[in-house]
Amino acid sequence: MPIRPPALDDRGFDDLVADLLRRIPAHTPEWTHAREGDPGRVMIDLFAWLADTILYRANLIPERQRLAFLRLIGAGLRPAAPASGLLALSLEDRAAVAPALVPSGPIAEKPVPFAARTETLVHAVEGMCVLKRRPDPDEQAALDELLPDLQELYGLATRPSGYVSTPVFQEGAGARDIAAETTDGALWIALLAASPAPAHLDAVRLELGGGADGRRRAISVGVAPVPTPPGPLEEVGPGRRIPHRWEVTTPDGGRLPLEVLSDGASELRRTGVIRLLLPGADDIGAPTNDVLADHQAGVGGRPPRLDDEDAAARLVCWLKMTPDPALRLTSLPLAWAGINAVEIEQLRAHGRRTLGQGTGASDLELSLGATSVEPSTLRIEVEEEEGMRPWRQVADVGSAPAGARVYALDAEAGTIRFGGGVRGMAPAAGRQVQAAYMRSGGGAAGNLPAGAITAVTRPGGAPRLKVTQPLPTLGGADAESLAEAERRLPAVLRHSDRAVTADDYRELALATPGAGIGRVEVLERFDPNERFVSAPGAVSVMAIPRRAGLLGPAPRADRPTLEAVHDWLDARRPLATQLFVVGTDYVPVGVSAAVELSDSENREAVLDAVSTAIRAHLWALAPGGPDGRGWPLGRALDDREIEVAVGRVPGVRAVAPARLFVRDPAAGGAWRPVPEDATGRARLRLERWQLPELAMLAVAEGDAASSTLPPASSAGDDSIAVPVVPELC
Repeated sequence: MPIRPPALDDRGFDDLVADLLRRIPAHTPEWTHAREGDPGRVMIDLFAWLADTILYRANLIPERQRLAFLRLIGAGLRPAAPASGLLALSLEDRAAVAPALVPSGPIAEKPVPFAARTETLVHAVEGMCVLKRRPDPDEQAALDELLPDLQELYGLATRPSGYVSTPVFQEGAGARDIAAETTDGALWIALLAASPAPAHLDAVRLELGGGADGRRRAISVGVAPVPTPPGPLEEVGPGRRIPHRWEVTTPDGGRLPLEVLSDGASELRRTGVIRLLLPGADDIGAPTNDVLADHQAGVGGRPPRLDDEDAAARLVCWLKMTPDPALRLTSLPLAWAGINAVEIEQLRAHGRRTLGQGTGASDLELSLGATSVEPSTLRIEVEEEEGMRPWRQVADVGSAPAGARVYALDAEAGTIRFGGGVRGMAPAAGRQVQAAYMRSGGGAAGNLPAGAITAVTRPGGAPRLKVTQPLPTLGGADAESLAEAERRLPAVLRHSDRAVTADDYRELALATPGAGIGRVEVLERFDPNERFVSAPGAVSVMAIPRRAGLLGPAPRADRPTLEAVHDWLDARRPLATQLFVVGTDYVPVGVSAAVELSDSENREAVLDAVSTAIRAHLWALAPGGPDGRGWPLGRALDDREIEVAVGRVPGVRAVAPARLFVRDPAAGGAWRPVPEDATGRARLRLERWQLPELAMLAVAEGDAASSTLPPASSAGDDSIAVPVVPELC
């Protein structure tokens, strides 16, 4: 029989009232009509309500025992995960020159509290990102005749390659490829003062260079790389780092390298803030942008030409970001970049607070006064003879040696527990226990769209700041519920947080925090680089993200998701195992189907239902697939199975033979039918690591499916664009 937590008493209010009414003839036979509203009936209802409340509390005992069991095995509930993102700040006072310091800590209270991860110095400049963009074909055609004249003007030995100065990220986030779209593979950021007045420009340049005290300033640059989906079976491990250098322009047209104080973007692995140390004021400047003063303006390795006269008049200097040329990057997409950026997290900081006093008894448990505590930030101090002394956090005080000053944290519940003397010390009676510092928070409520945060908190007297939220905040997840923990518990007991069997890898990958994985396939002894299926010690994990609906392309995990799965599994795999986390290898297929309808009045609805049935039949996630668990990995496609799926649709009287198509690389990707065998059956075989992707579908009413499909879309223009110079040159 199934194991279910018992209910000590399953009677409810109505059951208790009915039971009392049945007892009336035995105890008070003269009461013959116990109608509602009668004073005696009111007493019965009141008694039943009181008894129902008592039974409810009694039935909580099994619930508490389940919680106690979870704590006994050390499987506590997972705390909430905080969302994170970027804010771009600027000074409201356009006459201001001195920078404003935004300290780490609380920065926004609405819609939900957020904190700045590090301090940020908001300079009195705005940033304008500019690309030396390759011209499009129309620009190329219009300026082809100009290039020979420019070659003669600049005295060049070879035909020049020009560019079009293109401001980007002006309206917020929008993906631009720094490597593919530009002639120099670099990102330029113009630092613009609020006023073009020479005195204001000089004052701003002086403050950037250290001000009156000469202390070198740091400038914060936010960058947001675009997550890209990996290729079929592309191995994804720790995030690919992109070494790069930052430079600032000097008044004579040269460039100085900048020292990186901190790199929150992990060399363009993730969205974050890079803090750069600026040089002195004498080394900060920009070459002239006026071609009348210098006809070489914007030529070669110089900064881009600014055709906007207002921006050119307010220019203070340029920052330049260049990836390492040794990488030979063909693509480097960025969603956003800007200055005066601060990285925010959905966390609230808590200062020193007294949690309680020691009792001298073992297993003392105290509440921190907050839930979903960030373990790495918690600092606990206990009063001793010499004053407050820090204690160390451990996973289990039961495994600590005698006399160790340790405590265990339940991050989700926000409680700490001490030892009993034999295993870990217990705070002495009457001694205070304090939390010196901690941060807590998180939850799905922190996942906000771009532009949701419009104001920041500021201490009294601080300059007013304008706020821009160019990107949505991501990564927030609610704390685990008891029901979710109980569903996870059997897997925890099986794998003990170690990946050994295929089921261990599957269950652990599905539980990757914040990844949102909908399906995991484990390929044992499979090396994706060589497509080798007998590689000793190799384990390939294919993760498919959770997604609702059947429309659009097949679900594919992006690179950050697969990196998160890899990091989660890599810490739990055996030492001798070679772990690969790979993208999904989809085979594009086309399907043509025809049906005879039982009622032509519902023609469109039935044909739409047939299309949905075919999509669901070939879908990779549950409840799709032939068995409702997603299309099995490596299973061959069969036209007869598609006909069966179509025949189950209500309103379909008869089904014509379905046709399967695949793309023919030799014919430029055109669709060709899958050949039939001797029995007239078309089967498309897949490798053991492949899944089908429905790329083309044709459904019609009739007695024969179409024998052709529309041609495959072109992969794009392969012609090489020749750059052109800005039009004003």
